[in-house]
Amino acid sequence: MCGRYAFYSPAEAVRQFFSVDNELDLRPRYNITPTQDVPVIRRRDGSKELVLLHWGLVPFWAKEKSIGNRMINARAETVAEKPSFRNALKSRRCLVLANGFYEWQKTDGAKQPHYICMQDERPMAFAGLWESWDKEDELLESCAIITTTANELVAPIHHRMPVILNTGQQTDWLSEAPLDADQLRSTLLPSPAGEMIAWPVDRKVNSPGNQGSELIREAQGEQGEAR
Repeated sequence: MCGRYAFYSPAEAVRQFFSVDNELDLRPRYNITPTQDVPVIRRRDGSKELVLLHWGLVPFWAKEKSIGNRMINARAETVAEKPSFRNALKSRRCLVLANGFYEWQKTDGAKQPHYICMQDERPMAFAGLWESWDKEDELLESCAIITTTANELVAPIHHRMPVILNTGQQTDWLSEAPLDADQLRSTLLPSPAGEMIAWPVDRKVNSPGNQGSELIREAQGEQGEAR
């Protein structure tokens, strides 16, 4: 799964890298957790926009919004079949923006967190889905991240990873037209391991309340102290 990540690229860099025009106040965040509002790019009514959506997808048919607490990820292998995600997959796809993500490796009975990002540290676009839930005059727009099997870099740490879309895939993913089965199979794949890098980080990231750039620094020693 993907349950924790970081996003700290400046707003101007985001607008240029992803070709969006609207303004959005983006502050650096090094420990993003489920149920928070997260930066997402989507196409709506023909226009591409940068927005904040609740992380934890709430299907439009849900009776209670709390269902989103367990809908933070959608599996690439079953996303087209699951009632919670299949409608969004047809026309409500989005890019969830990140600089890197965390996964935990089991070592000697403990779990060591690792930070994983692109080698050039460019911002990443996770394949995402979004929904609009409106009950009793309460509107909630939410999203989920699609995950796939881990590549050779991530697999020793965790068996799953987010689907990271390259620049060529992002346009089709943001289209409001459905993607056929072949397009989905060729898109929802792990990123090449050679383009990525990973390192252990301090266990301070385990606490959702901790923030700051020190969380993504490489750890050293048995205590996991950041350099």
